[in-house]
Order: sequence, then structure tokens, then C-alpha cells
Amino acid sequence: MLHKNSRLSMRHIPDEELVRWADGELSSKRSAEVEAHLEACWDCRARMEEIQTTMTALVRIHHAEFDALLPPAAGPRALLRARLTELASEPQTDWRKGLFQFGLSLSHVAIVCLPLIAVALGVIGFRYARGPVAVLSDAGAAPNRSLTPGATRQVTISEVCSAPQEEVVGDVSMDLRQRVFQEYGIANARPQDYEVDYLIAPRLGGTEDIRNLWPEPYRARVWNAHVKDALEQRLHEMVCTGQLDLSTAQRDIARDWIAAYKKYFHTNKPARLGS
Repeated sequence: MLHKNSRLSMRHIPDEELVRWADGELSSKRSAEVEAHLEACWDCRARMEEIQTTMTALVRIHHAEFDALLPPAAGPRALLRARLTELASEPQTDWRKGLFQFGLSLSHVAIVCLPLIAVALGVIGFRYARGPVAVLSDAGAAPNRSLTPGATRQVTISEVCSAPQEEVVGDVSMDLRQRVFQEYGIANARPQDYEVDYLIAPRLGGTEDIRNLWPEPYRARVWNAHVKDALEQRLHEMVCTGQLDLSTAQRDIARDWIAAYKKYFHTNKPARLGS
């Protein structure tokens, strides 16, 4: 089982180095060190996935939004061939040297662009959500892993399985609830709309830490708080009957609780409540 203290002691990899690792720019020794760290660090894996997802989404959106606006390719291709012929006769220069003259590497440029890319994706996502088909119909059903990677406390199987549920969970303090909403940029949240939920449930060793909490919407059409409660109950039963390791249950629900639901309920959509 992973403990909170061991994760806190890790020195996280800077975003610049994650980008350089993904681009194959690190030495073989440092690349191996980064890979070993990513295997052990949820926070860095989450950030790496976020960077890769952002870049992939940007490319897809670029093609979806702008390819249809481009003029026919025949004319520009002819001009391009002519220009390339001209350039071939000129002394070749490396455009990257211009960046290095300002003290910038390709990795620096990528890091600087990431926040701008994230803002652009947010604007485009909002636009599509307002359209005839709401692409992000279950937005917020899964937490932002960079904000909520999960956190656990040191606990034994006996403690997990013997304590009554009402003694384990308890209410999240109002101050901590407000901090969670602020972190996720949600203003004037109504109690009937969200549950400030534990990513790793207390009954599975989760702790009341802001890294283990996020505003889970009740009104998500498919993957909502009620569905996650059913998953927590299933995992708790499997752990306490010896069908599943506690560490595995913690890892699966922290990595992707929706995928964990599909895995342990053997279905691609939530079962009807009460069935």
C-alpha cells in the first residue's frame, strides 16, 4: 500500500523535463531515472498524462476546426515547391538557433505554450458544450488528477473492515469544502449539485486531504456521485472478503474510478441503482 508520507518525500520532476523525456531529449541514464520515478509517483504520472492529453487534443481540435477552412491544396503546393527550390540554393540556417540566442530551448517553448493551450482548450470545450450536442455531458465526473491524485493513511485490513461506515467517513469541514471549490474554480456551489467526495474512500484507507477531495456532481447524467458510491461499496466488499488487495483497490480508484467501475462491475455503463 502506498502511504502519504512516502509520496510527499518524492522530489517531483519539473514539467520541462517531462516534455524533454517525452521528446527523447534526455540522456539514456536520466531517461531511465525519469521512467523509474513515473512508475512510483502518481502526481508526476498524472501531470505527464495531462501534458500528453493537452497536446493530442490541440492537434485534433486544430484539424477539426481549421482544415475545412483551408483553400484547395493544389495552388499552395505549387507555390511551396517553387519556394523550396529557391531555398535549396540559399545557405541553410537552423531556425532553432534563433531561439537559443534568446536562451530558449524547444522544451522551454513547449512549457511556456502549455498554459495557453489549456486556456484555448477550455474556451473551445465551453463552446461545444453550449452547442446542439453537449460533448462534455459528464464534465467533472472524474477529478483533475493534477489537483486530486489521491491520498491515503496507514491502515490495516482489520481496521478497514471492522469500523462501522458512519465512523469512518464523517463530514468534510466547511473550510476544506470551500478550499476544494476554490481550487476547482467553482463559485456559489449549491449542496444539491455537488458532493465534496473522497477520491479514495475512507473505507478504503483514503484520508481527508485536499489532494483526495474533489467536487463530484450529483447531476452528471451517467457517471455521478451515486455511481461512485456503488463502486466504493463493491471494492470494500472485495477487499474484506479477500478477493482484492487493498493497495490494488486504492490504485485503481485513484487512477480512473470510471474505468475501475467498468472493470469490477463488468459493464460499460452504470448498473441501475438498487439492482
